[in-house]
Amino acid sequence: MRVDIWSDLVCPWCWIGKRRFEQALAGFPHRDQIEIVHYSFQLDPTMPTDRVVGQTDMLVATYGMTQAQARASQVAVERTAATVGLEYHLVDGFVSNTADAHQLVHLARDRGIQDAVLERFYLAHFTQVRSLFDRECLVALAGEAGLDTGEARRVLAEGTYADAVDADAHRARALGATGVPFFVVDNRYGVSGAQPPEIFTEALSHAWADIHPAEGEAGHTVESPA
Repeated sequence: MRVDIWSDLVCPWCWIGKRRFEQALAGFPHRDQIEIVHYSFQLDPTMPTDRVVGQTDMLVATYGMTQAQARASQVAVERTAATVGLEYHLVDGFVSNTADAHQLVHLARDRGIQDAVLERFYLAHFTQVRSLFDRECLVALAGEAGLDTGEARRVLAEGTYADAVDADAHRARALGATGVPFFVVDNRYGVSGAQPPEIFTEALSHAWADIHPAEGEAGHTVESPA
């Protein structure tokens, strides 16, 4: 059974949602039979590629917050992240266009290390306040996660996965996604947002029961749908 996950690398709820999903997956009896595929979704694909914006300033400009309100929002997200074992430093963070980073996530998928690259990028952005927007820094991070730096640099120079990044977003919108994180379990159940683990457990269990109805009816490992 496959789970498709759309996310943006500068979305603080995406890493939180990933952790909550992983908590649910850890307790799912058929976790070893679950394939996870990550897809790209830029929250703001129009963001310029030649400059960065402070995250606090972005919140003020986008949502009409005051500086104090933006900081309070960031503190609340930092506290939520801590509940799933993540360390966020948002007030010092900055954002820009994530297209290049998403291209390297696609490369990582083709090389079989997608999760490792995603985790390295999330850690760099949210915890270490390292840039995902300067190409050389991005390539260095990719290398730290196991990608060949020469290949990563070439992919960015040639735009190898640019169309794939755009196609991911089009597919997500066709499925009804308006934001991220967005999860689709076996092309059957959609879960929008960084939901609590029990919501993911329910989606996994229902999808598995759909595929294996006899198993569900026997009451062995799958809860019957409510």
